[in-house]
Amino acid sequence: MDPVRMERRQILRFISAVILLTSPLLTSTLENGLARTPPMGWLAWERFRCNTDCVNDPDNCISERLFMQMADLLVSEGYAAAGYEYINVDDCWLAKTRDASGRLQADPERFPSGMKALGNYIHSKGLKFGIYEDYGNYTCAGYPGILGYLELDANTFAEWNVDYVKLDGCYSHPVDMDRGYPEFGYYLNRTGRPMLYSCSWPVYQIYSGIEPNYTSIKSSCNIWRNFDDIQDSWQSVQTIIDYYGENQDAIVPHAGPGHWNDPDMLIVGNFGLSYEQSKSQFALWAIWASPLLMSVDLRTIKPDYKAIIQNRKIIAVNQDILGIQGRRIYKDRGIEIWARPITPVVRSDFSYAIVFLNRRTDGTPSEVSVINRELGLTHEAGYIVEDLYTNKDYGILTPDDKITVDVNPSGCVMLRFTVASAFQKTRLPQNHIFGLSSNINQDHRQLPQRLQWLARFPNIARSLEGADQLKKREVSE
Repeated sequence: MDPVRMERRQILRFISAVILLTSPLLTSTLENGLARTPPMGWLAWERFRCNTDCVNDPDNCISERLFMQMADLLVSEGYAAAGYEYINVDDCWLAKTRDASGRLQADPERFPSGMKALGNYIHSKGLKFGIYEDYGNYTCAGYPGILGYLELDANTFAEWNVDYVKLDGCYSHPVDMDRGYPEFGYYLNRTGRPMLYSCSWPVYQIYSGIEPNYTSIKSSCNIWRNFDDIQDSWQSVQTIIDYYGENQDAIVPHAGPGHWNDPDMLIVGNFGLSYEQSKSQFALWAIWASPLLMSVDLRTIKPDYKAIIQNRKIIAVNQDILGIQGRRIYKDRGIEIWARPITPVVRSDFSYAIVFLNRRTDGTPSEVSVINRELGLTHEAGYIVEDLYTNKDYGILTPDDKITVDVNPSGCVMLRFTVASAFQKTRLPQNHIFGLSSNINQDHRQLPQRLQWLARFPNIARSLEGADQLKKREVSE
């Protein structure tokens, strides 16, 4: 080998060794005990953006008053009882400069009591307090970022009793994020205060043509964004659906208790989604084991939309302790089927949540009919089947039975298939029933190796072919 090249490699190895030995990451990883199931709460950004005009629009500007109102409503309107616990401040809460000591400070006119006082108010309601910053010189809206102040800002958040930190990625170099995001996570952990860590690390790297290192990301972050910001439209939701379907082999394996893919906020109850589309978004976010972070005006949301995001049965799917992210197992001519394995699990047979999604817009419902076995439902004792939106009880269906549903345009049908023998009178050995015993390891990697559904469904297309089985779905030319 060329001596110059050899010397260069030795120098690079030495530099790498020095970086590793001096890095705080060797002494700490993410494991903060948080987000064992996907976090649930309320986030300001999509609905209220960066409205700082409290003179002309005092009811909707980013201010302590707005967040206190949302905290009140989260409790009084039943959201907290359904599992929503975080009140998260997003961008534009800051003053334009740090204080004389270099510490972050809130805008004094819009947050006159300060952020610690706001956190105390949120905590007084039995809720948790989330805050926003940016791994850059500035936040996306131009307020002070954390670069140069990582340790100080982490300590400040701990002093303010923050429970959740969202770290954006504007005004920074994506190549630096592989070190910067873990480093800030280290400082958060070193404070001794548990703070859920939400990262925008992968999405900025994807934008820059860098392939994210998800092994490192899930070792540093509780949740992470990997696609575009959601907008208030069905088109925006559909681009997220496409991304999560087309990239599922790359992203699904990294989701699990303590670390989750984040497709962005729920926009149910705003202006851009119909009732059917709202049900579709909520169902898919549950299938994906996604954070459920509402961004809606809780003061004006209509009852039908409120009922969607308070649907306890669908929330239970989202919060399933196995933490396995679901996958798209079928897509053809506007019809998609998504499946997620959930508890209870008997021996090696999972229960499942299944979503039939109709992305057609031709004005008439589509009938979808499929044999259960072709959905990966092979438990010989059968499944107790229930529609999670209508509460329709299908009774017990066997693997060879056919399930038939009518799916409205841009809507969905969400069914739960619960292994029937999980409720038989004869008690099975504890190590044969997952999810029914409190001492079962919740890490899905410890489950029996029966996850063929993750790879392929070779016969599902045959089950769905034919006009007699999938009526009205021919695409109009």
